[in-house]
Amino acid sequence: VSQIFYNNFTARWQLPARPRPKCGMKRILSRSGFAALLAAAGFILFSHMAFSAEPAATLTTLGRMPVKEITVFKDGHAFVEQEGALPVDSAGNVLMDQLPNPVIGTFWAYATDKNTSLTGVVASQRRVAVERTALNLRELLEANVGAEVLITETNANRYPATILAIPARSSAELEATSPPNSPERLPETGNLILLKTAEGTKAVSFERIQDVTLKEAGKFTNRSEEFRNLLTLKLDWGKKPRAATANVGLLYLQKGVRWIPSYKIDLDGKGNATVKLQATLINELTDWQDANVNLVVGVPTFAFKDTLDPISLQQTAAQLSHYFQNNAFANPNSAFANNFSNGIMTQGARMGEYRAASGPAGMDQEPMTADGAQNEDLFIYHAGRISLRKGERLVLPLAEFVIPYEDVYTLELPFAPPPEAHQNLNTVQQQELARLLNAPKVLHKIRLQNKSRYPLTTAPALLLSSGNVLSQGMLTYTAIGASSDLTVTTAVDISAKKSDTESGRTHNAVVQDNEHYTRVDLAGRITLANHRAQPAELEVTRYVLGNVESADHSGKVEKINTFEDGGENVARPDWWNWFGWPRAWANFNGIGRITWKLKLNAGESADLLYKWNYYWR
Repeated sequence: VSQIFYNNFTARWQLPARPRPKCGMKRILSRSGFAALLAAAGFILFSHMAFSAEPAATLTTLGRMPVKEITVFKDGHAFVEQEGALPVDSAGNVLMDQLPNPVIGTFWAYATDKNTSLTGVVASQRRVAVERTALNLRELLEANVGAEVLITETNANRYPATILAIPARSSAELEATSPPNSPERLPETGNLILLKTAEGTKAVSFERIQDVTLKEAGKFTNRSEEFRNLLTLKLDWGKKPRAATANVGLLYLQKGVRWIPSYKIDLDGKGNATVKLQATLINELTDWQDANVNLVVGVPTFAFKDTLDPISLQQTAAQLSHYFQNNAFANPNSAFANNFSNGIMTQGARMGEYRAASGPAGMDQEPMTADGAQNEDLFIYHAGRISLRKGERLVLPLAEFVIPYEDVYTLELPFAPPPEAHQNLNTVQQQELARLLNAPKVLHKIRLQNKSRYPLTTAPALLLSSGNVLSQGMLTYTAIGASSDLTVTTAVDISAKKSDTESGRTHNAVVQDNEHYTRVDLAGRITLANHRAQPAELEVTRYVLGNVESADHSGKVEKINTFEDGGENVARPDWWNWFGWPRAWANFNGIGRITWKLKLNAGESADLLYKWNYYWR
């Protein structure tokens, strides 16, 4: 073993061969001499092994890839395209210290440089060397190793010296002396500084040094190492020479940018509405400079939007503001929880529920028409080239157009639960029921006919009449060619009164499973009066619990599917599950709906009559 070690040692360090003695006897190395040789060789080999570890990347080799294009969705996700020419390190790769937190399966990297190809992407924690300005005495001394200084200690001892070194254990040394598979560590520096003085080398703790005088202009920046999560784009240059930079890019979907639309609708009183759309852009993702920005109406399905891609090193996503909390359960107090989502079927108010719209009001901006393009089920506004730093907000005019509208007045009358249900209701439920069945009010609405080339997206709308503010409401998604209603206010000049009376009762009208049901016949009357100076187009809807028999004034009678709601969310109000319904109740009953459309001239009144029945045990 010693001979093999000796041969390897002499071959590696090119030691001269020893001459054979003239007496013909072999020169035998003494035990102590071999031990010294072994120690020296071990030290040399250990030093070579320890300092062969991968050096720390310098900050100058780390590239910041600019954002080329960003497509922003209303739910806070953004599809980001970053591309640019980044510096290449000594291994021919591109290093980035900006790790995205993409949705799993949406991260894609590429290289556009014709002289190289991308062979892989590695996300890892690496040591990075950083130059920073020295801010304290220790950092200043570390930056000026080798300089001649005048040291003053805390005991007023003052002497000239040369800074020799600050002892430290390098990352390579720590790696070599640690157990196998230990994590990489940063260099460890002690509390000593070595000074060359007239008496010799002096070791002084930093706490003893009170002040330092540099005899010549010193250095004021210090180089230190720290851990950073780096993204390494591995490139294959083949037989071509490695360039100083490489054109590379990233594509990924990540949460952190959101746009919130708002409308300003000005009515001219003659059937035309001037609609202005603006976007509030919220950037909590990254800086971008002169990037192409697209704003999307509608939200595609991101099946794994709550799962981070492993390329992010599973680091916790940055905490975003409440504007990105779309889950009402996670943030029930957020005014933006589940709003503006274009969930068309969830935007219709349930029977008797009148919720105040929330969200930012529209802001008056100079009109600017954006170039819109239809992309399958999504509509994209091309907002142009925009620069925005992380944390900034931007209000951006998008479009202006004129569409027709008409004034309509609607009245919706819900049905009440059976009397037996009241005795089981608590105080909160009784208050909710009283609110539901409060005195009916006619609502003034405008019906917008979307004849523009843009869909109307779900957004708060500020409503004006010839420049004067009327109200603010929530405009729901309206496709091109469709219509939607926007509530203006309660029509106090149109009164409404409802009265129902029992007209008859038949006991044991139906028997099923030995259960006897009584038929109750009822008659209803809705009295309307127009106290306005202009005629009014009215739409009245009345829901009843049971079976509708007739309705005058050409009322349309329908029976709603109580099990599936018919997609209208009106068949079962919130109190429906507060009561234990008889087992066979639905066999004879249902929910009826009567709708009237009529015109009331100024000062005119009308009575709407209807009849219905229901069976009760």
